Amino acid sequence: MAYTRPLSPHLGVYRWRVNMLQSTLHRLTGLFLCLGALLVVWGLIAAATGQGAWLVFAGFWRSWIGILLLVLWTWSLLFHLCNGIQHLVRDMGSNFGPPTRDRTRNPVYWSTGWIVIGISVALTVLVWVILALRMGGSPV
Repeated sequence: MAYTRPLSPHLGVYRWRVNMLQSTLHRLTGLFLCLGALLVVWGLIAAATGQGAWLVFAGFWRSWIGILLLVLWTWSLLFHLCNGIQHLVRDMGSNFGPPTRDRTRNPVYWSTGWIVIGISVALTVLVWVILALRMGGSPV
């Protein structure tokens, strides 16, 4: 049986824009934050269980994979926060309407996506530099 109706276009026909990247990252960082919350629960259980369990937990976070996960979790939190604030501002109707879809008429609307990504990276670096300075060179 042949299809008589048109099929939906594949994602490959769309031009990739920063708002598509933001949407994807927002969903992925939300998922990563949920998984990170499970690791927080692991820490609480380890603290309640005893010193042996806590030492295993603390040893994991002092390894390179633990530090990498903490940095990524920090960035996920800050990106999710910054992107959510931008989403709330856009929901209020700021710079919204048909002309916003045209990059030449409203470049600010499209550049704020990259600004949000840059701010979240800068805030992550700032948080970890402050942690490193307060802990005497090692944030973990």
